Amino acid sequence: MKLNTKHLRKRPVPFLAALLFIAAPAFAEADDAPKLSRGTFYQNPLSYSTTRDPDPPKYVRNVSELGIDSLLNVNWLDVGLDYRFRYEYRENDLRRAQSGLDQPLLHRTRAYIGIKEVLDPFRFAVELQDSRRYNSHYPRDNRDVNEFEFIRAYAELYFKNAFGRDGIGNARPLSIRYGIHNFEFLDRRLLGNNQWRNTANTFQGFHASLGQESNDWQLDLLAVQPLSRSQYNMDRPVEQQWLYGVIGHWRKWPEIVTLEPYYLALSQSAYRGVAERLVHSPGIRAYGIVGSTGFDYDTSFTYQFGQNGSRKVRAFAYVGEVGYTWATNPWKPRFSLFYGYASGDRNPNDGVDNRFERFFGFGRPWSANDYIVYENISTPKARVEFKPRHDLRVDFGYSWYWLSSATDRFNAANNARDNTGRSGNFLGQEFDIRARWAFDPKTEITIGYAYFGAGGFVERQLGRHSSNFAYFELSHRFF
Repeated sequence: MKLNTKHLRKRPVPFLAALLFIAAPAFAEADDAPKLSRGTFYQNPLSYSTTRDPDPPKYVRNVSELGIDSLLNVNWLDVGLDYRFRYEYRENDLRRAQSGLDQPLLHRTRAYIGIKEVLDPFRFAVELQDSRRYNSHYPRDNRDVNEFEFIRAYAELYFKNAFGRDGIGNARPLSIRYGIHNFEFLDRRLLGNNQWRNTANTFQGFHASLGQESNDWQLDLLAVQPLSRSQYNMDRPVEQQWLYGVIGHWRKWPEIVTLEPYYLALSQSAYRGVAERLVHSPGIRAYGIVGSTGFDYDTSFTYQFGQNGSRKVRAFAYVGEVGYTWATNPWKPRFSLFYGYASGDRNPNDGVDNRFERFFGFGRPWSANDYIVYENISTPKARVEFKPRHDLRVDFGYSWYWLSSATDRFNAANNARDNTGRSGNFLGQEFDIRARWAFDPKTEITIGYAYFGAGGFVERQLGRHSSNFAYFELSHRFF
């Protein structure tokens, strides 16, 4: 497949000159069978909220699995229908210019249909999402509202045995897709579909994959444009903006380490007062389980360089999490420590842009209040997760937030910024707790609460001291 690279303005794009291998210990749950004995090299990460939404989405079912006798042989058709309702109680939301109480009602409906195998190598999938918000004091925005929109609509060429088979017999296919995509990669911090938010991240263009998730190696290639979410009209590609990516997955030692080296590039041509911009982002992620010790880990590092108008881009970010699971305890409690850092711009007039480009990653796991994004941030966290019943999961945690640069912006608070740095860099601290109850196999009920105590920067720049956030959510899939 030949990708159109004219938007890169003839600058060299190093699509992963080499793969970096990191020797690291790994871990596995004591009661799990080895991955290879289950026919897959894939190992789920245990780090908090980093498991990717599968493809097709988890609410989708194959028609042959619906328990209808006349459809037992219809294994070429996937269908799904999903509805989510969430009530939010938000007091002094920092994302709003005015303080006060807001109690929005959020509705999200998704429907999916996919055809596979029967027309091979041709396949296709379509997913429609309808996102609405009621009962809010604030103007509607595209975080909450995007009515009747295609979030997935692609045609695919799928060659099942294009690269033979791996060491345990799994086919190594070639997949080439073109159209509208709703995907997640890596740990979801750079490319995620934002499951918590009422609207989704979507892209239009090419996605090719060499291999599949069950293989010992896999390579994903991206050349897509992000779609701008329009509340009531059809979403359109962001003008003159392209995302390119090469994402590797090395799973040769699934019980020791999974490596995901990657290269991402964001290219923005100049238009309507927007500066020409090109950001290169090579990086690597490694995660695994430390034998039978109960410890697990997940870490990644990204370096960025390029050009932003007349300024050079020089930025970086890294995250690390270490967890411990008491596997012999019936509640399977897990305690974890996390630290995340993304550089911020030190001086807007020095000719160098140090602000980390967050691409299109998730938002909420940085902050249960949804106040933090992956830029200009330094945050340690402690978290506890446990399962007191087979149908009940509970987690709670405490987080501290600093701006990595006191002279750069606080994105979530309408880009509040003190160029002098006199407001300090401490944003505040947050406690959050959540319980998820599987009411039945198709229905999940979630309740949660988060308290944010403001630090010096928030108090001086926004005049806020604290905020409270509580919510009730019901999700139901129909198949």
